[in-house]
Amino acid sequence: MDEVLVGTLLASTLRVSVPLILCALAATLSERAGVIDLGLEGKMLMAAFAAGAAGATSGSLVLALAAALAVGLALSMLHAYACVSHTGDQVVAGMAITMTAAGLTVVLGIAWFKQGGQTPPLSDAVRLAAWFGGIGEALKAIPVLGNALALAFFGHNLMVYLALLAVPGVWWLLYRTRLGLRLRATGENPAMVDAAGLSVKGLRYLALAFNGTLCSLAGAYLVLAQNASFVPNMTAGRGYMALAAMIFGKWHPVGALWACLLFGFLDAVAIRLQGVALPATLGGGTVPVQAIQALPYVMTVVLLAGFIGRARAPAALGVPYVKER
Repeated sequence: MDEVLVGTLLASTLRVSVPLILCALAATLSERAGVIDLGLEGKMLMAAFAAGAAGATSGSLVLALAAALAVGLALSMLHAYACVSHTGDQVVAGMAITMTAAGLTVVLGIAWFKQGGQTPPLSDAVRLAAWFGGIGEALKAIPVLGNALALAFFGHNLMVYLALLAVPGVWWLLYRTRLGLRLRATGENPAMVDAAGLSVKGLRYLALAFNGTLCSLAGAYLVLAQNASFVPNMTAGRGYMALAAMIFGKWHPVGALWACLLFGFLDAVAIRLQGVALPATLGGGTVPVQAIQALPYVMTVVLLAGFIGRARAPAALGVPYVKER
């Protein structure tokens, strides 16, 4: 029984952490290039709606993913146009994207599907299927740890494994390639990048293109893997939690991963605690649902309050670059 509990808890942690990991990586790329992104929530929400709407109307997984990617990239390019090309306030632009997405998805959902803002349930053909189930079944034959390992790491959908692989991928991009060096230099000293003959605007646009792609995948995951349809405000603050995880991870992909896994673990534990009876010494009854649901958000506030002053942000973060003539 303990093996099953440990395995299912770890599996839930991985599944819940996927959108957080993808959004934290998206924020890492954009902020390393000097662009603050408070629009993670909105991009993820709009991508989720696009995936749900396209999947419900077409019955195609490919079209659902394509719609999510198109919407996420479009919002990132809009963000870049406002903040990079026209030196707009990055915080205001990000919040505008999030607030617009929160209202627009509901309005479009009601107008198109007449289901209170929700999209119709997606068929199994549109949903992401489980992978490596056969390996998990083989591992169950191993005594002691086999069952826990099989439940924890095998039988997930492809997006779970891609999110985990994206962490070393983004690390390699930022710290082992010439492009990554240029992106990081853009966030630290854009004038030096400009003096070297490189385009600061072009690099920031590229970083936001990566950002939009990852946010799109995070939003699509919510509809194609976790829920059977789009639900208004289904992101539930995950974009802000991912931003907190990135800050806690000191703008580093691996550090952000561990923070996301911590949030995912708290979320998984919160789900397990629902309906659990309290001991008589604490008054009996069950654990309040509201207290359980607040756990991940309380941890977000604690991490931000305790570590935002200790982590050093990129020097040019949030500062629009105007080329001298």
